[in-house]
Amino acid sequence: MLPSDDDFPTDVALNDESGTGDDAGAGSSATSDNDEETLVTKEGLKKLKDELDHLKNVRRKEVAQRLKEAISYGDLSENSEYEEAKNEQAFVEGRILELEQKIKSARIISEKHEKSGKEVNIGSSVTVLNKETDTTETYTIVGTTEADPFEFKISNESPIGKALLSRRRGETVSVQTPSGPVEYEVMKVA
Repeated sequence: MLPSDDDFPTDVALNDESGTGDDAGAGSSATSDNDEETLVTKEGLKKLKDELDHLKNVRRKEVAQRLKEAISYGDLSENSEYEEAKNEQAFVEGRILELEQKIKSARIISEKHEKSGKEVNIGSSVTVLNKETDTTETYTIVGTTEADPFEFKISNESPIGKALLSRRRGETVSVQTPSGPVEYEVMKVA
């Protein structure tokens, strides 16, 4: 059985109380590779659990069936179906281990931080004006696990995500891009 949301720590402090941004851990992961926190929203944690459940209860059985069929063809030394099934099994098992670690180290971003609306935090939806192109875009700041640029969900560890954390409406940030620095003005935080 997968752990419930109540089994995970919440109320992550994303910046220091002084508001100076001097907190080295502001929105970042712990430094130890073994104890690295996975910052997620409740929605993100649910997606991780759902994927893990699917891999364990559906994909494992599918791969086991493919292996069984491939073995029935005999001579495993030149059996491409067997090799493909073994590779798929390794991928599925690796992904299961990765998801289990992420879920184990998950730290849920509390509703209070997600929806403060005053400053940008993980879980915030932020509309910015690109001062170079005079265009606006809306991003949701998420932990690295949930990042999906196609859905405008950017990681708190990405250059834009880092620059926007703890900013308020009206503030301007400069982000270093491959083509040089770009300035963004925070138009709205939700």
